[in-house]
Amino acid sequence: MASIVSYMPVPRETWATKFGMILATAGAAIGLGNLLRFPVQASQHGGGAFMIPYFLFLTIMGIPMMWLEWTIGRLGGRYGHGTTPGIFEILWPHPIAKYLGVLGLIIPLILGIYYLYVCSWTLAFAFFSLTKAYFGLNDLESMSNFLRSFQGIEKGPFSSIWTAYLFFLITFFANFIILYRGLGKGIERLSRLAMPTLFFIAIVLMIRALTLGTPDPSHPERNALAGLGFLWNPNFSQLKDASTWLAAAGQIFFTLSLGLGTIQCYASYLREKDDIVLSGLTVTSLNEIAEVIFGGSIAIPAAVAFFGIAQISKGGAFDLAFLSTPLVLTHLPLGQIWGFLWFFLLFFAGLTSSVSIIQPCVAFLIDELNIPWKRAVVMIAIFSFLPTQMVIFFLKHGFLDELDFWIGTMSLPILGTIEVILFGWVYGIDKGFSEMHKGAWIKVPNIYRFVLKYITPTCLIVIFFVWLLQDGIDVLLLRGIPACDRPYRLLARGLILFSLLLAGWLIHLAWRKRK
Repeated sequence: MASIVSYMPVPRETWATKFGMILATAGAAIGLGNLLRFPVQASQHGGGAFMIPYFLFLTIMGIPMMWLEWTIGRLGGRYGHGTTPGIFEILWPHPIAKYLGVLGLIIPLILGIYYLYVCSWTLAFAFFSLTKAYFGLNDLESMSNFLRSFQGIEKGPFSSIWTAYLFFLITFFANFIILYRGLGKGIERLSRLAMPTLFFIAIVLMIRALTLGTPDPSHPERNALAGLGFLWNPNFSQLKDASTWLAAAGQIFFTLSLGLGTIQCYASYLREKDDIVLSGLTVTSLNEIAEVIFGGSIAIPAAVAFFGIAQISKGGAFDLAFLSTPLVLTHLPLGQIWGFLWFFLLFFAGLTSSVSIIQPCVAFLIDELNIPWKRAVVMIAIFSFLPTQMVIFFLKHGFLDELDFWIGTMSLPILGTIEVILFGWVYGIDKGFSEMHKGAWIKVPNIYRFVLKYITPTCLIVIFFVWLLQDGIDVLLLRGIPACDRPYRLLARGLILFSLLLAGWLIHLAWRKRK
Protein backbone atom coordinates (compact mmCIF):
# COMPACT_ATOMS: atom_id res chain seq x y z
CA MET A 1 0.00 0.00 0.00
CA ALA A 2 2.87 2.34 0.80
CA SER A 3 4.37 1.94 -2.65
CA ILE A 4 1.03 2.61 -4.36
CA VAL A 5 0.56 5.81 -2.38
CA SER A 6 4.10 6.99 -3.09
CA TYR A 7 3.51 6.62 -6.85
CA MET A 8 0.36 8.76 -6.92
CA PRO A 9 0.98 12.25 -8.39
CA VAL A 10 1.29 14.83 -5.58
CA PRO A 11 0.71 18.62 -5.93
CA ARG A 12 3.98 20.38 -5.13
CA GLU A 13 5.53 23.85 -5.13
CA THR A 14 7.11 24.80 -8.47
CA TRP A 15 9.52 27.42 -9.76
CA ALA A 16 7.94 30.80 -10.47
CA THR A 17 9.72 31.25 -13.83
CA LYS A 18 11.83 29.13 -16.17
CA PHE A 19 14.55 31.80 -16.18
CA GLY A 20 14.70 31.81 -12.40
CA MET A 21 14.85 28.00 -12.34
CA ILE A 22 17.82 27.92 -14.74
CA LEU A 23 19.66 30.60 -12.75
CA ALA A 24 18.98 28.77 -9.48
CA THR A 25 20.25 25.46 -10.87
CA ALA A 26 23.26 27.19 -12.41
CA GLY A 27 23.90 28.80 -9.04
CA ALA A 28 23.85 25.36 -7.45
CA ALA A 29 26.57 24.21 -9.85
CA ILE A 30 28.67 27.40 -9.99
CA GLY A 31 30.59 27.76 -6.75
CA LEU A 32 34.05 28.05 -5.28
CA GLY A 33 35.20 24.98 -7.22
CA ASN A 34 34.83 26.83 -10.55
CA LEU A 35 36.95 29.83 -9.62
CA LEU A 36 39.47 28.20 -7.28
CA ARG A 37 39.64 24.43 -7.65
CA PHE A 38 39.61 24.25 -11.45
CA PRO A 39 42.64 26.48 -12.24
CA VAL A 40 44.74 24.78 -9.58
CA GLN A 41 43.75 21.27 -10.72
CA ALA A 42 44.52 22.14 -14.33
CA SER A 43 47.86 23.81 -13.61
CA GLN A 44 49.03 20.94 -11.39
CA HIS A 45 48.09 18.22 -13.90
CA GLY A 46 49.64 19.26 -17.17
CA GLY A 47 47.86 22.51 -18.02
CA GLY A 48 46.38 22.08 -21.49
CA ALA A 49 46.89 18.31 -21.26
CA PHE A 50 44.48 18.24 -18.31
CA MET A 51 41.78 19.61 -20.61
CA ILE A 52 41.84 16.44 -22.75
CA PRO A 53 40.46 14.10 -20.04
CA TYR A 54 38.45 17.05 -18.64
CA PHE A 55 36.42 17.51 -21.83
CA LEU A 56 36.27 13.77 -22.41
CA PHE A 57 34.69 13.21 -18.99
CA LEU A 58 32.43 16.22 -19.50
CA THR A 59 31.09 14.50 -22.62
CA ILE A 60 30.72 10.94 -21.32
CA MET A 61 29.91 11.67 -17.67
CA GLY A 62 29.10 15.32 -17.00
CA ILE A 63 26.46 16.09 -19.64
CA PRO A 64 24.66 12.71 -19.54
CA MET A 65 24.68 12.66 -15.73
CA MET A 66 23.23 16.18 -15.70
CA TRP A 67 20.38 15.02 -17.95
CA LEU A 68 19.91 11.93 -15.80
CA GLU A 69 19.65 13.89 -12.55
CA TRP A 70 17.21 16.39 -14.06
CA THR A 71 15.12 13.47 -15.33
CA ILE A 72 14.90 11.50 -12.11
CA GLY A 73 14.43 14.70 -10.10
CA ARG A 74 11.43 15.80 -12.17
CA LEU A 75 10.06 12.25 -12.05
CA GLY A 76 10.40 12.15 -8.26
CA GLY A 77 8.77 15.55 -7.84
CA ARG A 78 5.72 14.39 -9.74
CA TYR A 79 5.13 11.80 -7.00
CA GLY A 80 6.03 14.07 -4.09
CA HIS A 81 9.70 13.11 -3.67
CA GLY A 82 12.53 15.63 -3.93
CA THR A 83 15.33 13.53 -2.47
CA THR A 84 17.07 10.31 -3.49
CA PRO A 85 15.40 7.86 -1.02
CA GLY A 86 11.98 8.46 -2.59
CA ILE A 87 13.36 8.90 -6.12
CA PHE A 88 15.29 5.64 -5.98
CA GLU A 89 12.19 3.75 -4.85
CA ILE A 90 10.39 5.02 -7.95
CA LEU A 91 13.26 3.80 -10.13
CA TRP A 92 13.32 0.47 -8.29
CA PRO A 93 10.21 -0.50 -6.25
CA HIS A 94 12.15 -2.64 -3.77
CA PRO A 95 12.38 -2.22 0.05
CA ILE A 96 16.14 -1.65 -0.11
CA ALA A 97 15.98 1.07 -2.80
CA LYS A 98 15.13 3.90 -0.41
CA TYR A 99 18.15 3.10 1.77
CA LEU A 100 20.45 3.30 -1.27
CA GLY A 101 19.46 6.96 -1.39
CA VAL A 102 20.82 7.71 2.08
CA LEU A 103 23.94 9.32 0.58
CA GLY A 104 21.68 11.88 -1.08
CA LEU A 105 20.88 13.16 2.42
CA ILE A 106 24.28 12.71 4.07
CA ILE A 107 26.36 14.38 1.36
CA PRO A 108 24.47 17.70 1.39
CA LEU A 109 24.14 17.66 5.18
CA ILE A 110 27.86 17.18 5.90
CA LEU A 111 29.01 19.28 2.95
CA GLY A 112 26.77 22.12 4.11
CA ILE A 113 28.27 21.93 7.59
CA TYR A 114 31.74 22.91 6.41
CA TYR A 115 30.96 24.72 3.12
CA LEU A 116 29.18 27.47 5.04
CA TYR A 117 32.29 28.12 7.10
CA VAL A 118 34.54 28.32 4.03
CA CYS A 119 32.02 30.61 2.36
CA SER A 120 32.15 32.92 5.39
CA TRP A 121 35.90 33.43 4.85
CA THR A 122 35.17 35.08 1.49
CA LEU A 123 32.72 37.51 3.12
CA ALA A 124 35.29 38.34 5.80
CA PHE A 125 38.03 39.02 3.26
CA ALA A 126 35.68 41.22 1.22
CA PHE A 127 35.38 43.34 4.37
CA PHE A 128 39.14 43.17 5.01
CA SER A 129 39.73 44.43 1.46
CA LEU A 130 37.53 47.50 1.92
CA THR A 131 39.17 48.29 5.25
CA LYS A 132 42.69 47.48 3.94
CA ALA A 133 43.22 45.12 6.87
CA TYR A 134 45.84 43.05 5.03
CA PHE A 135 47.38 45.92 3.06
CA GLY A 136 51.05 46.33 3.86
CA LEU A 137 51.72 42.58 3.78
CA ASN A 138 54.22 41.97 1.00
CA ASP A 139 54.85 38.24 0.77
CA LEU A 140 52.99 34.93 0.79
CA GLU A 141 54.36 33.98 4.21
CA SER A 142 52.97 37.05 5.97
CA MET A 143 49.65 36.69 4.11
CA SER A 144 49.52 33.04 5.18
CA ASN A 145 50.01 34.11 8.81
CA PHE A 146 47.16 36.61 8.42
CA LEU A 147 44.81 33.88 7.12
CA ARG A 148 45.82 31.27 9.69
CA SER A 149 45.54 33.82 12.51
CA PHE A 150 42.03 34.71 11.27
CA GLN A 151 41.16 30.99 11.32
CA GLY A 152 42.50 30.60 14.86
CA ILE A 153 45.27 28.20 13.79
CA GLU A 154 48.24 30.30 14.90
CA LYS A 155 49.00 33.60 16.62
CA GLY A 156 49.14 36.73 14.49
CA PRO A 157 47.14 39.88 13.69
CA PHE A 158 43.97 38.39 15.21
CA SER A 159 43.94 37.83 18.96
CA SER A 160 41.24 35.15 18.76
CA ILE A 161 38.97 33.20 16.43
CA TRP A 162 35.93 35.35 17.23
CA THR A 163 36.30 37.58 14.16
CA ALA A 164 36.00 34.50 11.97
CA TYR A 165 33.12 33.30 14.11
CA LEU A 166 31.22 36.56 13.60
CA PHE A 167 31.43 36.26 9.82
CA PHE A 168 30.40 32.60 10.08
CA LEU A 169 27.26 33.62 11.99
CA ILE A 170 26.39 36.24 9.36
CA THR A 171 26.82 33.72 6.54
CA PHE A 172 25.00 30.96 8.42
CA PHE A 173 21.92 33.05 9.16
CA ALA A 174 21.90 34.59 5.65
CA ASN A 175 21.66 31.08 4.17
CA PHE A 176 18.82 29.95 6.37
CA ILE A 177 16.90 33.23 6.08
CA ILE A 178 16.94 32.77 2.29
CA LEU A 179 15.75 29.18 2.66
CA TYR A 180 13.13 30.22 5.21
CA ARG A 181 11.54 32.54 2.64
CA GLY A 182 10.79 29.58 0.37
CA LEU A 183 11.46 28.49 -3.19
CA GLY A 184 10.28 31.55 -5.13
CA LYS A 185 10.83 34.40 -2.67
CA GLY A 186 14.04 32.94 -1.27
CA ILE A 187 16.10 30.67 -3.52
CA GLU A 188 14.85 31.94 -6.88
CA ARG A 189 15.03 35.61 -5.91
CA LEU A 190 18.61 35.16 -4.65
CA SER A 191 19.64 33.50 -7.92
CA ARG A 192 18.06 36.21 -10.08
CA LEU A 193 20.15 38.79 -8.22
CA ALA A 194 23.34 36.84 -7.58
CA MET A 195 24.00 35.11 -10.91
CA PRO A 196 23.95 38.18 -13.20
CA THR A 197 26.02 40.05 -10.59
CA LEU A 198 28.49 37.18 -10.41
CA PHE A 199 28.97 37.08 -14.19
CA PHE A 200 29.34 40.88 -14.41
CA ILE A 201 32.01 41.00 -11.67
CA ALA A 202 33.80 38.02 -13.23
CA ILE A 203 33.98 39.74 -16.63
CA VAL A 204 35.35 42.95 -15.05
CA LEU A 205 37.99 41.03 -13.06
CA MET A 206 38.97 38.90 -16.07
CA ILE A 207 39.57 42.00 -18.21
CA ARG A 208 41.65 43.57 -15.43
CA ALA A 209 43.69 40.40 -14.90
CA LEU A 210 44.48 39.97 -18.58
CA THR A 211 45.57 43.62 -18.96
CA LEU A 212 48.11 43.60 -16.13
CA GLY A 213 50.99 43.38 -18.59
CA THR A 214 54.44 42.94 -17.00
CA PRO A 215 54.35 44.55 -13.52
CA ASP A 216 58.10 44.05 -12.93
CA PRO A 217 60.23 44.85 -16.03
CA SER A 218 63.19 43.05 -14.42
CA HIS A 219 61.19 39.81 -14.73
CA PRO A 220 59.79 39.89 -18.28
CA GLU A 221 58.70 36.25 -17.93
CA ARG A 222 56.20 37.32 -15.27
CA ASN A 223 53.17 38.61 -17.15
CA ALA A 224 49.48 37.86 -17.45
CA LEU A 225 49.79 36.13 -20.82
CA ALA A 226 52.49 33.86 -19.40
CA GLY A 227 50.01 32.94 -16.67
CA LEU A 228 47.40 32.13 -19.29
CA GLY A 229 49.96 30.03 -21.16
CA PHE A 230 50.93 28.27 -17.94
CA LEU A 231 47.34 27.09 -17.59
CA TRP A 232 46.73 26.11 -21.21
CA ASN A 233 50.05 24.95 -22.67
CA PRO A 234 49.89 21.12 -22.64
CA ASN A 235 52.39 18.92 -20.88
CA PHE A 236 51.37 15.64 -22.54
CA SER A 237 53.60 13.54 -20.30
CA GLN A 238 51.05 14.13 -17.54
CA LEU A 239 48.53 12.01 -19.47
CA LYS A 240 50.56 8.94 -18.50
CA ASP A 241 49.77 9.63 -14.84
CA ALA A 242 46.50 8.09 -13.58
CA SER A 243 46.12 10.95 -11.10
CA THR A 244 45.57 13.38 -14.00
CA TRP A 245 42.60 11.34 -15.22
CA LEU A 246 41.25 10.90 -11.69
CA ALA A 247 41.57 14.63 -11.03
CA ALA A 248 39.74 15.50 -14.26
CA ALA A 249 36.87 13.11 -13.49
CA GLY A 250 36.61 14.38 -9.93
CA GLN A 251 36.56 17.98 -11.12
CA ILE A 252 33.62 17.29 -13.47
CA PHE A 253 31.57 15.82 -10.61
CA PHE A 254 32.60 18.57 -8.22
CA THR A 255 31.96 21.47 -10.58
CA LEU A 256 28.56 20.29 -11.84
CA SER A 257 27.35 19.28 -8.34
CA LEU A 258 26.66 15.76 -9.63
CA GLY A 259 26.08 12.94 -7.16
CA LEU A 260 25.27 15.55 -4.54
CA GLY A 261 21.48 15.47 -4.37
CA THR A 262 20.94 19.14 -5.21
CA ILE A 263 20.24 18.89 -8.96
CA GLN A 264 17.63 16.17 -8.36
CA CYS A 265 16.04 18.26 -5.60
CA TYR A 266 15.85 21.43 -7.71
CA ALA A 267 14.49 19.44 -10.67
CA SER A 268 11.76 17.98 -8.45
CA TYR A 269 10.11 21.42 -8.40
CA LEU A 270 9.58 21.31 -12.19
CA ARG A 271 6.28 20.57 -13.86
CA GLU A 272 5.83 17.30 -15.77
CA LYS A 273 6.09 18.92 -19.21
CA ASP A 274 8.88 21.39 -18.37
CA ASP A 275 11.84 20.95 -20.70
CA ILE A 276 14.89 19.42 -19.04
CA VAL A 277 17.13 18.53 -21.99
CA LEU A 278 17.85 22.05 -23.21
CA SER A 279 17.66 23.42 -19.67
CA GLY A 280 20.22 20.90 -18.42
CA LEU A 281 22.51 21.72 -21.34
CA THR A 282 22.11 25.45 -20.63
CA VAL A 283 23.05 25.02 -16.98
CA THR A 284 26.09 22.93 -17.97
CA SER A 285 27.15 25.60 -20.47
CA LEU A 286 26.83 28.42 -17.93
CA ASN A 287 28.87 26.39 -15.48
CA GLU A 288 31.61 25.75 -18.05
CA ILE A 289 31.77 29.45 -18.95
CA ALA A 290 32.23 30.29 -15.29
CA GLU A 291 34.85 27.56 -14.85
CA VAL A 292 36.89 27.36 -18.04
CA ILE A 293 36.75 31.03 -19.07
CA PHE A 294 36.48 32.94 -15.78
CA GLY A 295 38.16 30.36 -13.56
CA GLY A 296 41.05 30.07 -15.98
CA SER A 297 41.48 33.78 -16.68
CA ILE A 298 41.44 35.64 -13.35
CA ALA A 299 43.50 34.29 -10.46
CA ILE A 300 46.24 32.34 -12.28
CA PRO A 301 47.25 35.04 -14.82
CA ALA A 302 47.23 37.72 -12.12
CA ALA A 303 49.24 35.64 -9.66
CA VAL A 304 51.83 34.54 -12.24
CA ALA A 305 52.30 38.16 -13.32
CA PHE A 306 53.45 39.10 -9.81
CA PHE A 307 54.93 35.92 -8.32
CA GLY A 308 55.99 33.76 -11.24
CA ILE A 309 55.05 30.26 -12.32
CA ALA A 310 57.30 28.37 -9.91
CA GLN A 311 55.67 29.87 -6.83
CA ILE A 312 52.08 29.45 -8.03
CA SER A 313 52.46 25.79 -8.99
CA LYS A 314 53.29 24.97 -5.37
CA GLY A 315 50.06 26.35 -3.95
CA GLY A 316 46.59 24.97 -3.45
CA ALA A 317 43.14 26.42 -4.02
CA PHE A 318 43.08 28.36 -0.75
CA ASP A 319 46.56 29.74 -1.40
CA LEU A 320 45.37 31.10 -4.73
CA ALA A 321 42.23 32.70 -3.31
CA PHE A 322 43.33 34.03 0.05
CA LEU A 323 47.09 34.53 -0.36
CA SER A 324 48.30 35.19 -3.90
CA THR A 325 45.34 37.09 -5.35
CA PRO A 326 44.88 39.55 -2.43
CA LEU A 327 48.59 40.38 -2.53
CA VAL A 328 48.36 41.03 -6.27
CA LEU A 329 45.40 43.34 -5.85
CA THR A 330 47.09 45.44 -3.17
CA HIS A 331 49.63 46.53 -5.81
CA LEU A 332 46.94 47.95 -8.10
CA PRO A 333 45.35 51.41 -8.03
CA LEU A 334 42.08 51.16 -6.09
CA GLY A 335 43.31 47.81 -4.80
CA GLN A 336 40.76 47.72 -2.02
CA ILE A 337 37.94 47.90 -4.58
CA TRP A 338 39.45 45.14 -6.72
CA GLY A 339 39.96 43.01 -3.61
CA PHE A 340 36.38 43.58 -2.53
CA LEU A 341 35.08 42.59 -5.99
CA TRP A 342 37.19 39.41 -6.00
CA PHE A 343 36.01 38.19 -2.62
CA PHE A 344 32.43 39.34 -3.17
CA LEU A 345 32.46 37.32 -6.41
CA LEU A 346 33.56 34.28 -4.40
CA PHE A 347 30.96 34.98 -1.72
CA PHE A 348 28.10 35.12 -4.22
CA ALA A 349 29.34 31.92 -5.87
CA GLY A 350 29.54 30.22 -2.48
CA LEU A 351 26.18 31.54 -1.28
CA THR A 352 24.14 30.26 -4.24
CA SER A 353 25.84 26.87 -3.87
CA SER A 354 25.47 26.59 -0.09
CA VAL A 355 21.74 27.34 -0.28
CA SER A 356 21.31 24.56 -2.83
CA ILE A 357 23.41 22.16 -0.74
CA ILE A 358 21.15 22.56 2.29
CA GLN A 359 17.86 22.31 0.39
CA PRO A 360 17.72 18.47 -0.03
CA CYS A 361 17.72 18.02 3.76
CA VAL A 362 14.89 20.52 4.06
CA ALA A 363 13.00 18.84 1.22
CA PHE A 364 13.26 15.42 2.88
CA LEU A 365 11.60 16.67 6.07
CA ILE A 366 8.85 18.33 4.03
CA ASP A 367 8.19 15.52 1.55
CA GLU A 368 8.68 12.41 3.66
CA LEU A 369 7.82 13.55 7.21
CA ASN A 370 5.16 16.16 6.32
CA ILE A 371 6.92 18.92 8.28
CA PRO A 372 6.00 22.46 7.11
CA TRP A 373 8.67 24.29 5.07
CA LYS A 374 9.62 26.95 7.63
CA ARG A 375 9.74 24.51 10.53
CA ALA A 376 11.90 22.15 8.45
CA VAL A 377 14.37 24.98 7.73
CA VAL A 378 14.63 25.82 11.44
CA MET A 379 15.18 22.16 12.34
CA ILE A 380 18.00 21.75 9.80
CA ALA A 381 19.55 25.03 10.98
CA ILE A 382 19.64 23.84 14.59
CA PHE A 383 20.93 20.39 13.70
CA SER A 384 23.71 21.64 11.38
CA PHE A 385 24.82 24.44 13.72
CA LEU A 386 26.16 22.10 16.40
CA PRO A 387 28.59 19.97 14.32
CA THR A 388 29.79 23.12 12.53
CA GLN A 389 31.40 24.11 15.83
CA MET A 390 33.74 21.14 15.46
CA VAL A 391 34.69 22.30 11.96
CA ILE A 392 35.50 25.77 13.29
CA PHE A 393 37.42 24.87 16.42
CA PHE A 394 39.14 21.70 15.15
CA LEU A 395 40.17 23.18 11.80
CA LYS A 396 43.88 23.03 12.53
CA HIS A 397 43.64 19.30 13.25
CA GLY A 398 42.29 18.42 9.81
CA PHE A 399 38.65 17.92 10.83
CA LEU A 400 37.40 19.82 7.76
CA ASP A 401 39.86 18.03 5.46
CA GLU A 402 38.63 14.62 6.62
CA LEU A 403 34.99 15.56 6.03
CA ASP A 404 35.82 17.03 2.64
CA PHE A 405 37.62 13.89 1.48
CA TRP A 406 34.90 11.40 2.41
CA ILE A 407 31.98 13.64 1.45
CA GLY A 408 33.31 16.06 -1.18
CA THR A 409 35.55 13.58 -3.00
CA MET A 410 34.60 9.95 -2.32
CA SER A 411 30.84 10.03 -1.90
CA LEU A 412 29.92 11.96 -5.06
CA PRO A 413 31.00 9.28 -7.59
CA ILE A 414 29.56 6.53 -5.36
CA LEU A 415 26.10 8.09 -5.37
CA GLY A 416 26.51 8.85 -9.07
CA THR A 417 27.30 5.19 -9.77
CA ILE A 418 24.21 4.03 -7.87
CA GLU A 419 21.86 6.36 -9.70
CA VAL A 420 23.26 5.68 -13.19
CA ILE A 421 22.93 1.90 -12.63
CA LEU A 422 19.36 2.27 -11.34
CA PHE A 423 18.45 4.54 -14.26
CA GLY A 424 20.12 2.58 -17.06
CA TRP A 425 19.74 -1.02 -15.88
CA VAL A 426 16.87 -1.22 -13.38
CA TYR A 427 14.40 1.49 -14.45
CA GLY A 428 15.46 0.87 -18.05
CA ILE A 429 17.33 3.12 -20.47
CA ASP A 430 14.45 3.21 -23.00
CA LYS A 431 11.93 4.09 -20.32
CA GLY A 432 14.36 6.65 -18.91
CA PHE A 433 14.87 8.32 -22.29
CA SER A 434 11.12 8.48 -22.82
CA GLU A 435 10.78 10.28 -19.48
CA MET A 436 13.71 12.55 -20.34
CA HIS A 437 12.10 13.75 -23.56
CA LYS A 438 8.73 14.75 -22.09
CA GLY A 439 8.36 18.41 -23.07
CA ALA A 440 11.90 18.46 -24.49
CA TRP A 441 12.78 21.22 -26.96
CA ILE A 442 15.67 19.26 -28.44
CA LYS A 443 16.44 15.55 -28.79
CA VAL A 444 19.28 13.83 -26.99
CA PRO A 445 21.46 11.93 -29.51
CA ASN A 446 20.81 8.19 -29.39
CA ILE A 447 24.49 7.53 -28.72
CA TYR A 448 23.85 8.68 -25.15
CA ARG A 449 21.67 5.62 -24.55
CA PHE A 450 24.83 3.55 -24.94
CA VAL A 451 26.94 6.09 -23.01
CA LEU A 452 24.61 6.20 -20.00
CA LYS A 453 24.09 2.45 -19.86
CA TYR A 454 27.65 1.28 -20.42
CA ILE A 455 30.32 3.99 -20.63
CA THR A 456 29.39 6.23 -17.70
CA PRO A 457 29.00 3.47 -15.06
CA THR A 458 32.15 1.73 -16.32
CA CYS A 459 34.18 4.95 -15.96
CA LEU A 460 32.84 5.56 -12.47
CA ILE A 461 33.62 2.02 -11.29
CA VAL A 462 37.11 2.06 -12.82
CA ILE A 463 37.88 5.43 -11.20
CA PHE A 464 36.88 4.10 -7.80
CA PHE A 465 38.99 0.94 -8.04
CA VAL A 466 42.01 2.80 -9.40
CA TRP A 467 41.82 5.11 -6.39
CA LEU A 468 41.46 2.10 -4.09
CA LEU A 469 44.61 0.52 -5.50
CA GLN A 470 46.67 3.72 -5.53
CA ASP A 471 45.69 5.52 -2.34
CA GLY A 472 42.80 3.73 -0.64
CA ILE A 473 44.64 1.75 2.03
CA ASP A 474 46.82 4.69 3.08
CA VAL A 475 43.79 6.94 3.44
CA LEU A 476 41.78 4.37 5.37
CA LEU A 477 44.65 3.78 7.81
CA LEU A 478 45.44 7.51 8.15
CA ARG A 479 49.01 6.96 7.05
CA GLY A 480 50.98 10.20 6.90
CA ILE A 481 48.64 11.93 9.36
CA PRO A 482 50.34 13.28 12.54
CA ALA A 483 49.42 11.30 15.65
CA CYS A 484 48.05 14.45 17.35
CA ASP A 485 45.51 14.92 14.52
CA ARG A 486 44.27 11.34 14.24
CA PRO A 487 41.68 11.54 17.06
CA TYR A 488 40.07 14.53 15.31
CA ARG A 489 40.10 12.74 11.98
CA LEU A 490 38.43 9.73 13.60
CA LEU A 491 35.90 12.09 15.21
CA ALA A 492 35.05 13.41 11.73
CA ARG A 493 34.49 9.84 10.54
CA GLY A 494 32.33 9.24 13.60
CA LEU A 495 30.19 12.25 12.68
CA ILE A 496 29.68 10.83 9.19
CA LEU A 497 28.78 7.39 10.59
CA PHE A 498 26.34 8.89 13.11
CA SER A 499 24.72 10.94 10.33
CA LEU A 500 24.36 7.82 8.17
CA LEU A 501 22.63 5.94 10.99
CA LEU A 502 20.38 8.90 11.80
CA ALA A 503 19.40 9.37 8.14
CA GLY A 504 18.72 5.64 7.79
CA TRP A 505 16.47 5.75 10.85
CA LEU A 506 14.59 8.79 9.51
CA ILE A 507 14.05 7.01 6.19
CA HIS A 508 12.70 3.98 8.06
CA LEU A 509 10.46 6.23 10.17
CA ALA A 510 9.10 8.09 7.15
CA TRP A 511 8.17 4.93 5.26
CA ARG A 512 6.66 3.32 8.36
CA LYS A 513 4.45 6.37 8.89
CA ARG A 514 3.34 6.16 5.28
CA LYS A 515 1.96 2.68 5.88
